[in-house]
Amino acid sequence: MSRLAPCLKLLRPHQWVKSGFVFVGLLFGHAWDDSLLVHKVLLAAAAFALAASAVYVGNDLADRERDRQHPEKRQRPLACGSVSVTQALLLAVGCLLAALLLAHAAANAVLWIVLFYVLLNAAYSLGLKHVVLLDVFIISAGFMLRILAGTLGVGIAPSHWLLLCGLLLTLFLGFAKRRAELNALAGQGGSHRRVLDDYDPVLLDKLITICAAGAIVSYSLYTVSAETVAMHGTDNLIYTVPFVIYGIFRYLFLLHRRGGGGDPAAALLRDRHLLAAFGCWLFSVILLLGWFG
Repeated sequence: MSRLAPCLKLLRPHQWVKSGFVFVGLLFGHAWDDSLLVHKVLLAAAAFALAASAVYVGNDLADRERDRQHPEKRQRPLACGSVSVTQALLLAVGCLLAALLLAHAAANAVLWIVLFYVLLNAAYSLGLKHVVLLDVFIISAGFMLRILAGTLGVGIAPSHWLLLCGLLLTLFLGFAKRRAELNALAGQGGSHRRVLDDYDPVLLDKLITICAAGAIVSYSLYTVSAETVAMHGTDNLIYTVPFVIYGIFRYLFLLHRRGGGGDPAAALLRDRHLLAAFGCWLFSVILLLGWFG
């Protein structure tokens, strides 16, 4: 067990919650009563979870020297030496092959989306992570590809409003991640991640504010749009907006006052306020779409 624990930590299983984005189409597309679609979406979510683990292992392999200079990342298995390079390579290949098999079992379109996700992240690791602004757009693209896998990938038409909201929300998370890195490294960001030399707190705070406001407004407009009301048969989705606002505001509080914001998955799992806001939002959406839709 002591040997398996570092390997499991290297895979970052807590990040698998990001595969929740795959279920957006199932939830808002009223497709939860279609067992075949549910099966495909579950396979797509599992494929993305394993593909993400393969990407994380690859990133840790490439960044292990720089991670040793980071106050938190120095504890990662490769940076501290608890997992060897050979073991990490075997884990990455195994996860990638399993991800591609699961994606193929879901649908050919899902397979291509997962492949693109892996290639995009490889390009990110090989150099695009050093390109200011583009680096965050690539982080956002990883989330958006999950949404597309659970919609277009399995034959569910995605709402343009939700795609816009997803884009703005994930850009918000990406810029908040960069802001958290600047906070943690206290002016020495470039020694760990070169692109941090191109960011500064004022710029990031402006970008974060724009994306947060855009996400709130776009989701609010989605809930009251005529197309949404007609599709779901209810105009009550507007009552889920306060949970979204509270969640975003709580995330900003954690970023600026609690040293958080660097890991959205960890924040969701560890912070009771964020978890409660998400839980209330999800419950209210299911209730409204299930009972009134």
